Amino acid sequence: MAGLREALTAQLRPPVCVVGVGNPDRGDDGFGLRLAEWLRHHGAPDIILAERTPERWVGTLARGGFRTVLFLDAVRMGADHGAAVFLPSVEIVARYPQVSTHAVSLGTLARLSETDGPTRVFLLGVQPRSLGPEADLSEPVRTTLRLLGPLLLEILMPVTESLAIRGERS
Repeated sequence: MAGLREALTAQLRPPVCVVGVGNPDRGDDGFGLRLAEWLRHHGAPDIILAERTPERWVGTLARGGFRTVLFLDAVRMGADHGAAVFLPSVEIVARYPQVSTHAVSLGTLARLSETDGPTRVFLLGVQPRSLGPEADLSEPVRTTLRLLGPLLLEILMPVTESLAIRGERS
């Protein structure tokens, strides 16, 4: 997780919009949506619960003035169940160009969101165990969600101390 923390901290430049993608009725496919819901519940700003139709949000992302867009999704990458991957848009396009469980692939969404602007797109994905009609996440993916939630919250909402609290005179 230390390498992931460093990568997220280095790349996620505010303002950041987090987009939870997935189908909550298909087991681990609900990962992105559930993590986005967790972040929203804990006060993170600019969270979009895109569910099965992230393409509906391209205009909002392009016009939103975001410096960074972070997609959260379950993605097959041939890794251990629950393993996380953090990819920039160029790698999203290379790995997920057209084939997708969504109407538009994540690669296409990344390209559209970055078109003609300063916005940079990243994917934080997790290797699913099952995308079947289970009602909940598998244990490996649930464990990853429990680790990533606080990490992302810490990066998205850094705690800042006032000068008086640090011992300076007000």
